[in-house]
Amino acid sequence: MLDSLKRRLRALLPDPERLQQNRWLRWLGPALQRRHLWHFSRKGVALGVALGVFFGLLIPVAQIPAAATGAVVLRANLPMAVASTLVTNPVTFAPVYLAAYQIGRLVLGEDAAPAAQDDAARAPAVLATEPAQDASWLARLGSVGKPLVVGLGILAVGCGALVYVLISAGWALRVRWKRRRQLRQRQAR
Repeated sequence: MLDSLKRRLRALLPDPERLQQNRWLRWLGPALQRRHLWHFSRKGVALGVALGVFFGLLIPVAQIPAAATGAVVLRANLPMAVASTLVTNPVTFAPVYLAAYQIGRLVLGEDAAPAAQDDAARAPAVLATEPAQDASWLARLGSVGKPLVVGLGILAVGCGALVYVLISAGWALRVRWKRRRQLRQRQAR
């Protein structure tokens, strides 16, 4: 099953030559030709996914270029790094940022700021209807920044490390299980 998944994934991946011709990725140049960036190994895949999750959670924009650059520098699997940045998407963005804010608030020991949360929820409506009349929400919204940044950092590092450990351990267990199965098959003959 895993082998067929690998074959399908490789069929979906673009050729390194095609990526090198892309005007947005041309600056990476010969780095995209390195074989280790495309090889599916335990360390490369685990590091690639961890980098993608890290950058996907840490920064709201330019996640893919950051993950691709990290993969090139750290010799991780490039497709896995790029694909795993999608951990944050329009569906998961709000829950992730709310969880990061709560984690940051907890770590910093700050009390809940209900006024700031209420203002964050009604900010788009206020801007659309009465931008000049009620700008006090903007001042209170600034109090959300520090806990959010701290929470995103903690969440990114924690989830990136957890994903790396889980993929490495799962890969190692699968290899052991496969070897034991092959050994039993040889002994049965």
